[in-house]
Amino acid sequence: MSAQQGHTYGGQAVLEGVMIRGQKNMAVAVRREDGTIALQTVPLSSFFIGSLRKIPLFRGIITLAETLTLGMRALSYSANVGMEAEDEELSKGSMAMMLAISMSIAIGLFFVVPVLASRALEGVLGSDLASNVAEGVIRLALFFGYILLIGRMDDIKRVFMYHGAEHMTVHAQERGDPLELDYIRKYSTAHPRCGTAFLLVVMVVSIVAFVFVGRDPFWWLLLSRIVLVPLIAAISYEVIRWSGKYSGNPLVRLITGPSLALQALTTKEPDDDQIEIAIAAMNGALDADSAMTTAATE
Repeated sequence: MSAQQGHTYGGQAVLEGVMIRGQKNMAVAVRREDGTIALQTVPLSSFFIGSLRKIPLFRGIITLAETLTLGMRALSYSANVGMEAEDEELSKGSMAMMLAISMSIAIGLFFVVPVLASRALEGVLGSDLASNVAEGVIRLALFFGYILLIGRMDDIKRVFMYHGAEHMTVHAQERGDPLELDYIRKYSTAHPRCGTAFLLVVMVVSIVAFVFVGRDPFWWLLLSRIVLVPLIAAISYEVIRWSGKYSGNPLVRLITGPSLALQALTTKEPDDDQIEIAIAAMNGALDADSAMTTAATE
């Protein structure tokens, strides 16, 4: 593990499991029905770990694409484990279709719907600036409402517990602590590089970005909200990256406070078995990265 310290590891919660994205490998650990742990490790695509990932803004778009791809693959694996079909693989065509559907729903709900709602208010608000701000407020309200709504589902509550376990384990790995229950238990379920924090930053950055975009003609109003999503995501990634790098700065902590507070809705205190899953996923990623590094030097 010591050879991996200093590198950034992260992940996400899945159905009854945790995915960890390492330096060159992804690992997914899922609890089977019989209580044992299913573990899958997959090498990352060279595109996701290539030189483009070092270029500001470009790396944000690449990271977004990677997050969607790995997340869909991890969710598919966890679902297969639950159905006792863990050896089945999601085809590239099926994955592309699922990603397209997911992205269309997300863009429609969080970008198109606020446009349509704010359009109805233009006559009352009287200016493009006020209408754009109203659109942003509606977008934030939809985002918070969505999180609150899904958080009431029992299955999602368990996913949020695994989310907390993932964050606590990442904290321990970043600080070089042994990946053991007693050490991991002392850490918070909130993390500055959380995907929830990223989504909140996306919402805020979109408010600022769209303030400067005109609302006429209507086709441009809709199109701009879609085509600017990658740029907004890229800027948001740089904000998250910067806040994580200077997380100890009091001013940065003040800025990131809302993002960390929001995680109270998307992370829950995990039980010991869920932390065990997060440890298995982290060790899987660390071991796979270490083996690949050793093989490269031989």
